[in-house]
Amino acid sequence: MYQEILSFLSVFAVIVGRLHGAPHLSEVGIVYYQPEQVHLAYGESPDQMVVTWVTLSQTNSSLVEYGIRSLENAAKGSETMFQDGGSEHRKLYIHRVTVTGLKPGQKYMYHCGSQYGWSSLFTFTAMRTDPAWIPRVAVYGDMGNENPQSLARLQQETQKRMYDAIFHIGDFAYDMDSDNARVGDEFMRQIESVAAYIPYMVTVGNHESPYNFSNYRNRFSMPRAGGDGESLFYSLKLGKAHIIGFSTEVYFYLKYGFHMALNQYRWLERELQEANKPENRAERPWLITMAHRPMYCSTNDYDDCTFSISRIRTALEGLFYKSGVDLMLWAHEHIYERLWPIYNMKVCNGSNAYPYTNPGAPVHIITGSAGCKEKHDPFKPPPYWSAFRSSDYGYTRMTITNATHLYFEQVSDDQGGAVTDKFHVIKQKHGAGSFTCS
Repeated sequence: MYQEILSFLSVFAVIVGRLHGAPHLSEVGIVYYQPEQVHLAYGESPDQMVVTWVTLSQTNSSLVEYGIRSLENAAKGSETMFQDGGSEHRKLYIHRVTVTGLKPGQKYMYHCGSQYGWSSLFTFTAMRTDPAWIPRVAVYGDMGNENPQSLARLQQETQKRMYDAIFHIGDFAYDMDSDNARVGDEFMRQIESVAAYIPYMVTVGNHESPYNFSNYRNRFSMPRAGGDGESLFYSLKLGKAHIIGFSTEVYFYLKYGFHMALNQYRWLERELQEANKPENRAERPWLITMAHRPMYCSTNDYDDCTFSISRIRTALEGLFYKSGVDLMLWAHEHIYERLWPIYNMKVCNGSNAYPYTNPGAPVHIITGSAGCKEKHDPFKPPPYWSAFRSSDYGYTRMTITNATHLYFEQVSDDQGGAVTDKFHVIKQKHGAGSFTCS
């Protein structure tokens, strides 16, 4: 009797699947319709949330059911076939749904999928827009599928609602394309317990380079930069901050075309000009960038802190300085390093006693020690512009307190979550031309 019931259900599923244009179950297996790798991103406006997930077989349906007290609303999206560039040419089906009309600061429950299968029930909170909001963000880069030491603590702190968003500044999974993109699949499953609850905002790193960054471009859904960013560059307005995510890799993988660097630079110029309009800078005085390879670092890691950083500085330091970029967040080096305010190799502290109060140049933070199979990078002797360094596994907490204060903590996972560095950046005056370093 049991076998007869299973046989009937299998035949019924095949008939329903064919009616809806889905592939034959004997070809793919019913479990492949199940949503996995669910993650969130902020959308184009505060009332949006983008839900992205994967199925390993085509469903021709992408739905998010959501609501405040029950799943009373539904939003439809798109399904895109992504074919990995590896030897097997594996196909994944990427589903994207933008949920709109959300109430600021409201908590919603949701699940995603189709008539063939649904995800677990998750929650998210729509972006707040009131002036009193103090966004809290966890920031890190270089976290892999193997040895992701900081992940358990981040999962725990996310469930405790300590953060409004995550900023992952490049290098995922080590590497997403490995084993015909199966390592990428497993990494995205690992971070689901974080990324399905709060927006997981990302920038691209060097480990995403295979097949012209195809795994990164397809798996993530960042706000589109005028329709041509493909998650490589975009901006985000968060509380009192205007945040710009961009790619340092366009300066190193020229085999994919110099046009990538040119398009991004032109966009950066336009975005910085827009951010510096008086009315915009008054509303969001903090101007923050995040990208993978740093402009300054002091590790003994091949040419990273010699040739590579000079390339990034030559391309962008002058533009960011004259545009009044207050803070630059980096990763790539598997360490944590806080710099004194610096421009063109010159330290320009606010004062000897209070270096980060009205600094004369941008502040740089490198936070690439979340944990990966490549372990740590060794330090060189500390240069004059390096204020604090740590090789502990961990991540950074950033709080956008108000129009004049940012607060930072460095968390050491090696030391049981202890805060090993903390400081404020305080500025009364923001804007293009506001720095005094010469």
